[in-house]
Amino acid sequence: MPGKPGIVEVIVDKIKPYEKIASRFQISQESAKYFLNHVQKSFKVERPSHKSILEFVESQGLETLLAPYEVAVMMNERGAWAYPLGSPPPMIVDDEDIGAD
Repeated sequence: MPGKPGIVEVIVDKIKPYEKIASRFQISQESAKYFLNHVQKSFKVERPSHKSILEFVESQGLETLLAPYEVAVMMNERGAWAYPLGSPPPMIVDDEDIGAD
């Protein structure tokens, strides 16, 4: 029947964005969920769907997974999600970075 998706399309549509992120970047599914949720939380009010984030990441051809806020900034700057960003997360400072004795 025309217009009816084939079995391959149905299976591909059932793969969750976090599963694709986990597979592509060789991370756990929990880490992929954390990543997607934190990209969303990088925006003040209007937050992109996990599917939108995945599509953006795939379209950029990233070889390594960036920090969630960095991906949010890229999405914002490139017009993929042109809504206001929240504040960047605090920098984690190691004792070696501050010259502790």
